[in-house]
This record gives sequence, structure tokens and C-alpha cells, in this order.
Amino acid sequence: MGDVHGCDVALDLLLDRIELTSDDRIVLLGDVVDRGPHSRQVVEMLLDLSQSCRFNLVMGNHEEMLLDAVRDPRLAGFWLECGGAAALESYGGRLGNIPDAHLDFLASASPYGETETDVLVHANLEPDVPLDLQTSDWLRWQKLTGREQPHSSGKRVICGHTEMPGGVPRVVDGWVMLDTAAYRGGFLTALELASGELWQASQRGEFRAGVRLDEL
Repeated sequence: MGDVHGCDVALDLLLDRIELTSDDRIVLLGDVVDRGPHSRQVVEMLLDLSQSCRFNLVMGNHEEMLLDAVRDPRLAGFWLECGGAAALESYGGRLGNIPDAHLDFLASASPYGETETDVLVHANLEPDVPLDLQTSDWLRWQKLTGREQPHSSGKRVICGHTEMPGGVPRVVDGWVMLDTAAYRGGFLTALELASGELWQASQRGEFRAGVRLDEL
């Protein structure tokens, strides 16, 4: 699932329609907080979800900024300017209001995920650098240019971070881009890796399905 960015209505609708079971695994590609209206509610929903199915969160740059601001309030200004103000408002306007359980949950995020066929990352990958040597700058901050080469492993790379206009995921040369700008009036997108089926929901309560990656 791509960048949630505090869009609790979209997240709740997607999870309801997907109907996850305890045997399913869901991977969030980072940026579950900031910019959208209800970061606190999103984190609470994901904490509940992590208890009912196999769950992985990949660290995004917005999780990184929030955690940095909590560790060192001198860094809070940058975070607030980048969408953190909306997240902070959802916690009552004070960093001290963020529960330890929420901070621990965000801090437990993985730098990336990997399956037999796919690499799951928030932002981008530095070319020809092994996954375990990738820096946080590439993993969480570098936008895609559209000129990326297929990964050296031959695996498909699934990422968020780089917003796709029109609420439509993009597929290009071994890369799948799932950030479809939910907080900006677009859609939150979920992809079933094996089948290529896509589900989307908006913060306005709209739902759409029935499209596969190979149709894009």
C-alpha cells in the first residue's frame, strides 16, 4: 500500500474492501503520517491491524522526520513545514502528546522489504548498490526521475514517495509507483503483488477496483 499520509477514511475503506485474513501479509510503503488530517487515527488503525495479520511498515521520510523532531525538538521546524503540522494537530498540538506506543511503532519500521520477486521501498534505490548498503537518503528521500534502470537483481521495485498525477499508479521498466496522492485529493492505492490487482480509495469515501498493473 502506498503513502497513507493521515488519510484515515481512505485507509479504513481499503482495509474493509480488501478483507485481510490472519494469513495475509500487508506492507505499508511508508509516509503513513503527516499532511493529511488524521495521522493519530491512522497509526491507531495500523497498530490494530498489526495484531490481526502479518504486517510490515517500511520507513518513509515523514516517519523519519517525526522521530527526529521528538528526539531533538530543534528539528521540529523542518518537520512542521513538511506536513508535520497536520500530524501534530491530530495529537492535540504537542509532541509530548504522541504516545510511546505510536513512536515505538513508527521506529520499528524496516528500511526496505524484499520477496522472491519484489523489492519494497519507500522512495528510490541507488544504482548498483546492494540493498543492505543503501543510505537513508536514497531509501526515503530521492524522487524517481522516470529514467531508472531495472534493479540489478531482476526483481521488480515497488515504491511510493514520488506522487503520480491523476491518482493512477505508474509502471515503468521494472518499477511500480504507488503514491497516488491520497492527501491531495487523489487515491490511496493497494497492490496485490501476485495477481497485480489494484484497489483504490479516497478520503472522500470513493472506492474503485477492477484494474490490474498489466492494463496500465
